[in-house]
Amino acid sequence: MIKVIEAKGDTIEAALQNALAQLGLDRDDTSYDYEVVKRPKSGFLGFGKEPAVVKVTLEASPAGKAKDFLEGLLIRFGTPAEITVTEDAAEKTIHMELSGPNMGAVIGRRGDTLDALQYLTSIVTNKDEEDRWRVTVDTENYRAKRETSLVQLAKKTAQKALKYRKSVALEPMNPHERRIIHSALQEVEGVTTYSTGNEPNRKVIVAPTDSQPADAGAQQQPKKKSEKSGSSNRRRRRRRPSGSKPAEGTTVEITEE
Repeated sequence: MIKVIEAKGDTIEAALQNALAQLGLDRDDTSYDYEVVKRPKSGFLGFGKEPAVVKVTLEASPAGKAKDFLEGLLIRFGTPAEITVTEDAAEKTIHMELSGPNMGAVIGRRGDTLDALQYLTSIVTNKDEEDRWRVTVDTENYRAKRETSLVQLAKKTAQKALKYRKSVALEPMNPHERRIIHSALQEVEGVTTYSTGNEPNRKVIVAPTDSQPADAGAQQQPKKKSEKSGSSNRRRRRRRPSGSKPAEGTTVEITEE
């Protein structure tokens, strides 16, 4: 992204300093070019005096684009924040840490708002870039806390799947969070994980390794024929006592508390 700004001053140097101040740059910075639009005129006895005008052109770095966009977006949302940017040019990564008085609203329900801000910032940052930059936005160490919570949830869900010998469906998650669940249970013996459904309702299923998805098993069950002609196949259903475990092969859905 290219920024162009014009500024005035009594001298060319003063006009340049005014322009750099508006861009937040120092005189020794090498990321800008400038052009003298108009030289100053001293006039005569104060009449006909005109200031110098310079035009400064700045080609913003990916990190600069990301910060400018996110900063403006937060201001429009009424939640301004201080943004600390860490850029790794070799790895093509940009990490942005937010701090401010109303970060709960920035995070949103289970990080939904924070994820949306990160997604939009990534799109703007990578526009017109030859290489893909990975942008992350975080505040109050939320990402690490959320990952810890998901790992704990994955382990509890695996224990439940093994105990009751049934598949367990987690609530819908974004791709990053689903990867955390898969990774957390990759080395756990006796369970397997897979994703099902379409975005944004795609979810992770945790199942015993020797079980089949409930819907697949149901499709393969053949109908039984009556052994005696004329006899009724109807059977009275018994109610399952309260507190008993579900039958094997069923899938239950759980949500985080």
